[in-house]
Amino acid sequence: MKLILILLGLAAVVGIVGLLVFVFVIQNVEKPDYQVVSQDGDFELRDYPPLVVAEVSGSGDRQQSLSSGFGPLARYIFAKERGGERIAMTAPVQQRAVAPDEKIAMTAPVTQTSAQDGRWRVQFIMPAEYRLEDLPAPGNTEVTLERIPARRVAAVRFSGRANDQAIAEQQARLKDWMSTRGLEPRGEPIYAYYNDPFTPGPLRRNEVMFEVSPQP
Repeated sequence: MKLILILLGLAAVVGIVGLLVFVFVIQNVEKPDYQVVSQDGDFELRDYPPLVVAEVSGSGDRQQSLSSGFGPLARYIFAKERGGERIAMTAPVQQRAVAPDEKIAMTAPVTQTSAQDGRWRVQFIMPAEYRLEDLPAPGNTEVTLERIPARRVAAVRFSGRANDQAIAEQQARLKDWMSTRGLEPRGEPIYAYYNDPFTPGPLRRNEVMFEVSPQP
C-alpha cells in the first residue's frame, strides 16, 4: 500500500512538471512586437506593426466559429493540405466579427468581434520573418492570407476562461476606460486568445481590443 502511494505521488509530480513545461512552451511562442504607448493596470494603449495573418471566415456563434476556424488554420501552418515546410505557431489566435457592411470573399467560410448576423473572422498571426509574398499558398480555399496595416489599439487583459459572459464584462470595462480618455473605437472589437485549451484558467491570457484613431 505504501509503495502504491509513493508511485501515485511520483506520477502526480511528473504530471504537474509535464503540465508546467507544456504551459511554459505555449506561453513562450512568438507574439506580435507591439509598443506600449500607455498602461493603466490591466488596460493598455498599444501601437502594432503591420501583421500578416492566415484567416478563415465563417458563421455561427462565437465559440462555434472559433472552433470551426481553428482546424483549417492549423492544417495550413502544419502543412497538412499544402506542400512546403511547417510554419511556427504564434499567439494570440484572434477573432473578430464581420461588420454588417463588410464584404467577405465567397471562397472563405474563421482576432474576434461580436457579430449581430453571426459572421466572424478567425486569424492566426504569421511569424514576423514572413512577408505576405513569402508564405506558401493555402491548399484549402477556406484559408486566405491578409496583411493588416500598422494600427493603434486599446486593450484589456484578463485571465480565466474566455466565455461569453467574461468577454462581455471585459468589453464593457474597456469601453468605459476608453470613454474616460476620449478614445473612439474603430470597427468591431477583437478577441485574442493566447493559450491552448489545456492551460489552467489562472494561467490563461485573454484580451479584448479595439482599434482606435492615433491621437495628435
